[in-house]
Amino acid sequence: MTAPSALIRPFTVAVPDAEIQDLKQRLARTRWPSAETVSDWSQGVRLQNAQALVAYWAQEYDWRRFESELNRFPQFLTTIDGLDIHFIHVRSQNPNAMPLILTHGWPGSFVDFLKLIGPLTDPVAFGGDIADSFDVVIPSMPGFGFSQKPEGTGWTVSRVASAWAELMTRLGYERWAAQGGDWGAVVTTALGVMQPEGLLGIHLNNQYALPAVIPEDLSPEERRALDTVALYTGELGGSSHLQATKPETVGIALADSPAGQAAWIYEKFQSKTDNQGLAEDALSTDDMLDAISLYWFTNSAASSGRIYWENKSSSLAGPKVALPVAVTVFPRDIPLLARTWIEDTYSNLIHYGEAEKGGHFAAFEQPEILVGEIRTGLRSLRSQIGAKG
Repeated sequence: MTAPSALIRPFTVAVPDAEIQDLKQRLARTRWPSAETVSDWSQGVRLQNAQALVAYWAQEYDWRRFESELNRFPQFLTTIDGLDIHFIHVRSQNPNAMPLILTHGWPGSFVDFLKLIGPLTDPVAFGGDIADSFDVVIPSMPGFGFSQKPEGTGWTVSRVASAWAELMTRLGYERWAAQGGDWGAVVTTALGVMQPEGLLGIHLNNQYALPAVIPEDLSPEERRALDTVALYTGELGGSSHLQATKPETVGIALADSPAGQAAWIYEKFQSKTDNQGLAEDALSTDDMLDAISLYWFTNSAASSGRIYWENKSSSLAGPKVALPVAVTVFPRDIPLLARTWIEDTYSNLIHYGEAEKGGHFAAFEQPEILVGEIRTGLRSLRSQIGAKG
């Protein structure tokens, strides 16, 4: 491993008191719509649930608590392809640790992975084996979190993947692996297709492996998969469609309304986590508001939503990947693709895991399960670490 680049600068989260006060004032002045006319969530977030979430945000939630938690991790900025990229970088004490870059999606952020950092970098402290140690790199995608917002077009997933390859080189890593979910899985898949020098393999907790042409003769599992695809693109596809077609309109609507920003993300947590009817069954209110507050304080509703616009030609029929691929299927993921399709898309499948619980946001919902799957899925690649340099 070579020495890290001098182009990397330390970063500390520091939201001004005035912005926290402004948030509380805006929440107190929220103008609410009339209540839904149905008894379920089919029209979106239920008014009483949104009001309870906003009341907690305004009166009990403590951003400074979360800010202090963030600043316990080493954070940095570095300029790649004209943009400042924010990232967390935690090295293991094990010199033979595997470098791993973790990529979030929407409405996720680097926050999704915070509970993975300790177990991945110091497995012994969490009941694991030192041989499963990782160095962890967690960047914020352009337009998300504390990364810079692009002022021009062209930030496709392939461009993000190229930036991540440069980041790992800049950090001095010669051999490394990548992991991701949601859009992070798309970026990680793009890395797998690109095969930059040093990338040993990838792990995906969401798979984009829909056949380009759906066969007429389908197994029961494949029929169920198509049903989840229909749900994903239909009833649950409202935010995806709007952000792929009118991200600036969405951004304008949400940039001035923290209650609107909260509802926009809360609905995704409710509809795509493994819960018994409410997002709070899968995620704590503080966890959700940590994620929502990051979007609010960075004013990134529009800039993050543009990932759909930039990549609107993308489909669930992901590209073939020849590089080693490990996958973990979570039972309440949406869409939930068939194993036959996954095996066809990833010809060099080194691990197929089935989690006992969890939904689309695996890192946020089930960090312990995902840690175990990353360890198992990428273990066979460790023999190549340190083989050169």
